[in-house]
Amino acid sequence: MGKALPIETTFKLPVPLPSWPPGSGFGNRSIDLGGLEVSRVSTFKRVWAAYEGGADNLGATFFEPEAIPQGFFMLGGYCQPNNRPLNGWVLVAKDGAALAKPTDYTLVWSSESLKMKQDGLGYFWLPLPPDGYTAVGLVITASPEKPSVNRIRCVRSDFTEPSQPETSIWGPPNNTTESFKVSSSRPQNRGTQALGVSVGTYIAEVNSWVNPIRCLKNNNPSYTSYMPNTNQVDALIRTYSPLFYFHPKENYLPSSVTWFFSNGALLYKKGDESNPVSVRPNGSNIPQDGSNDGLYWLDLPVAESGKELVKKGDLRSSQGYMHVKPMYGGTFTDIAVWLFYPFNGPSTAKIEVVDIPLGRIGEHVGDWEHVTLRISNFDGSLWRVFFSQHSGGTWVDASELEYQAGGGNRFVAYSSLNGHATFPKSGLVLQGSGGVGLRNDTAKSNLTVDTAVAFSVVAVDYMAGEGPISSPPWLNYMRKWGPKINYNTAEEAEKVVKMLPGKLKSTFEGLMKSLPREVIEEDGPTGPKVKNSWSGDEA
Repeated sequence: MGKALPIETTFKLPVPLPSWPPGSGFGNRSIDLGGLEVSRVSTFKRVWAAYEGGADNLGATFFEPEAIPQGFFMLGGYCQPNNRPLNGWVLVAKDGAALAKPTDYTLVWSSESLKMKQDGLGYFWLPLPPDGYTAVGLVITASPEKPSVNRIRCVRSDFTEPSQPETSIWGPPNNTTESFKVSSSRPQNRGTQALGVSVGTYIAEVNSWVNPIRCLKNNNPSYTSYMPNTNQVDALIRTYSPLFYFHPKENYLPSSVTWFFSNGALLYKKGDESNPVSVRPNGSNIPQDGSNDGLYWLDLPVAESGKELVKKGDLRSSQGYMHVKPMYGGTFTDIAVWLFYPFNGPSTAKIEVVDIPLGRIGEHVGDWEHVTLRISNFDGSLWRVFFSQHSGGTWVDASELEYQAGGGNRFVAYSSLNGHATFPKSGLVLQGSGGVGLRNDTAKSNLTVDTAVAFSVVAVDYMAGEGPISSPPWLNYMRKWGPKINYNTAEEAEKVVKMLPGKLKSTFEGLMKSLPREVIEEDGPTGPKVKNSWSGDEA
């Protein structure tokens, strides 16, 4: 169980933000949404706190923004769980025709009846907007009196879009009968072309009722003018991009794509399997565009010696392949850092205290893994990082990252043994439950790739056809990066079952049925551009 943190514990990056290279609207503290100017505030005053319920049963604290720039108004409050340092933000908006005072408030919920540890009492109010306007945040007070209508502003409806709950933040402890839940909010429609803008506020749910809080919408046709330019992208990568650690027992290391192609990678075509074609170092002779139709696939060299060499990868040539894209209506920049592995090794299961190698299950040619940095376009600060893990992944707040010793604001990422899923901390993560699952082992070693030094920017979505960014031919290869492996998963599993005592047989069989297809599939994966996250949001 974690420890409740005092409000004075506020997260700061290891070193202050640099002065970003000049040009564009990036890092200028405010953004014009096409007639509604917004700014980001990360200084807060506490209004109410619960010390039970939520993450680690440590409660949550609720805030209002303070030090709001002159002429700007609050759009809603902020809250976060008490098991981590304070690190948050909300948007505030400049007064104008796109803003209006609420006409009144409705009490959504109060903590009066709760028998738990809390700092006074909390009252949650929904602003009632005038016609044509919408509330994008709640007001919380420490007394039952309605707040002043001057305290918050509603937003003209054409500057809003639907939002949805994202991550649960707090609810009363299990020993109460209250049905109340607070979650962070995000735009319902997300992606590189989506215009929804997160306000940083929260959504409240009472019984089956969800308050009608919406997000903002960027109506500015030039919204990408607030995205970083080429020099700023380079500076962001060198400021934040991670150092990857590989397990000391890792046999299947990453390489550059060029090294993979130059060391005997072959292109196969369906119906002409006996005549594979050697791939050029830049991939210019593999099919471009198209779809994952099964007509082509890549594979290792035919000769056994060449095959084993390529499987091992080449750490010296490895680099991060950077994809830069707008997110949340151009108010954030996502930098996806992709690593390529020529081969994905076999999996190991853990059943209680017993480790069980799974034969060839998990093996496939070609493996793409990534982390995604989400960076604020208001000031260039790192907000959070997505760590991809097999079929899914997880967002980690900047306050919970491990930073390189003496590495400024560059964080550390760990690649799991054989499977290459990415994690923010070292150790064992079990993919399963109840002491049963697949092992994801990570640890520090001398095997590293520093993607703040070794990187190549392969795509910047909002600069397509502009500037010096040129995508390599292989990026547009939309088919499989490996063949269908000629082993039978069921047969491999049966080999393992025969070696297990009776008690563990059924447990193991249940584990195999629960594994996602991405873990046990026999096909090689598709490349970065085929992933849903290329043009959409992460999971």
